[in-house]
Amino acid sequence: MGDNPPVSSVGLRRDLEILEVLAGHESDHGNEGLGVTWIAQRLGREKSQVSRALRSLESEGMVERDPVTRRYRLGWRLFALAARTQQARLVQVAEPFLRRLATATDEDTHLCILRGETVLTLLSKPSSRAYHRIWEGIAIPAVMAAAARSLLVDADEEEIRAMVRRSMPSGLASAVGDEKQWLADVAHAREFGYAIADLALDDGIVGVSAPVRDFRTLVAGAICVSVSRIADKERLDELGAAVAETARQLSIALGLPPNKVVGPPPYINSAFFRDVELGEERKERKR
Repeated sequence: MGDNPPVSSVGLRRDLEILEVLAGHESDHGNEGLGVTWIAQRLGREKSQVSRALRSLESEGMVERDPVTRRYRLGWRLFALAARTQQARLVQVAEPFLRRLATATDEDTHLCILRGETVLTLLSKPSSRAYHRIWEGIAIPAVMAAAARSLLVDADEEEIRAMVRRSMPSGLASAVGDEKQWLADVAHAREFGYAIADLALDDGIVGVSAPVRDFRTLVAGAICVSVSRIADKERLDELGAAVAETARQLSIALGLPPNKVVGPPPYINSAFFRDVELGEERKERKR
């Protein structure tokens, strides 16, 4: 006997339609929430029916109602569930992009996220070199992390200054960059799509990073490559363009609409990736 297709719950489908309306149109109303009448009209349903559904969703934490305006918005429980799944999905989607970048550049490549004022490495892909520093699962102060320049690309100047002042380790200002250098690095990331940080405290390593955005255009993480200090500026800028392009492609894979990509135009010179793509095609043909 063949498996019967699952029977869709009408009630569940209708609840999901309400959540989709709240998710898709709340910003159109200044993030003040949506009224029952407006939602019912949008869905072409009875106001009383929508009101009952919203009350049920509210009791489960899926939506919340402003006690003054009586308008609804998405609730805490949805965001809690999203936070628990976002990190796992980010790693899963990012893995082939990091692997491709590590192969193309022959540099250690990392996926990092911001947690408060620390930077956590979720995933690393090694170069072909024999020695590799293990970073996966390690969190370090943001002020000491190259990737933080890209993770804080949307922060304002005062936020960055305050973070540097609060978390700068004593005596390490020259190693991790003072306020002025930090602001310059973040400004570079905004203008060119990548940041270059020369970290004297990390055995001659230069970090080249680029922000990764999610479907809301918010920074979800950063891709960073660890580069030997002997690399000249031309090499670092070339790597920066490659990292920025990889971050752009990963952002689109995470749901960011291409027309909402923030930053400079896509990286056109794909010399880094061309040989990798040809190699992958050859492997595929051999199979």
